[in-house]
Amino acid sequence: MEALTTSTLAVAIAEIGDKTQLLALVLSCRFRKPLPIIVGILAATLLNHGLAGWVGVWVQQWLDPDWLRYLLAGSFFIMACWMLIPDKLDDEDGTLRRYGPFITTFMLFFLAEMGDKTQLATVLLAARFVEDYWLVVAGTTLGMMAANVPVVLIGKKGAERIPMKWIHGASALLFLILGITTLWW
Repeated sequence: MEALTTSTLAVAIAEIGDKTQLLALVLSCRFRKPLPIIVGILAATLLNHGLAGWVGVWVQQWLDPDWLRYLLAGSFFIMACWMLIPDKLDDEDGTLRRYGPFITTFMLFFLAEMGDKTQLATVLLAARFVEDYWLVVAGTTLGMMAANVPVVLIGKKGAERIPMKWIHGASALLFLILGITTLWW
């Protein structure tokens, strides 16, 4: 269960203020059809994080378990710093919008996650919890959904009231705590 809870928490925190969360907000405002957007996020995340987890399992074969623990803790510390730099959303959805909310969401989320901090976290978590690959993928997907579904459902109304600097600061603190606890356990 440690793999599931750590993965869920890490990705849910990493997603706060991330470009994919901003993308969820934009898609929600443009299409106003939450169900296909949510299903598109789920499908893209399962595919992306499934592949990232597979890479993590492969990486684990080459690294000592202690090194993996240090690498995971270090990645949490780096993400704590990264959280203090807010993401901006490029206007990359203009041409795909004609395909409807599900396909547009699927394509944009899959592409936006390439090299993103949540994908990197999935690789490292899968390498750390190699025997619990499916729990890592389930946890990272659950974390992604926990962070993005409310944004899709609430849409623009709630986003204008949230002080993003505070949210990024709190997220950075949570990643710092995750890094410290990873070093101790």
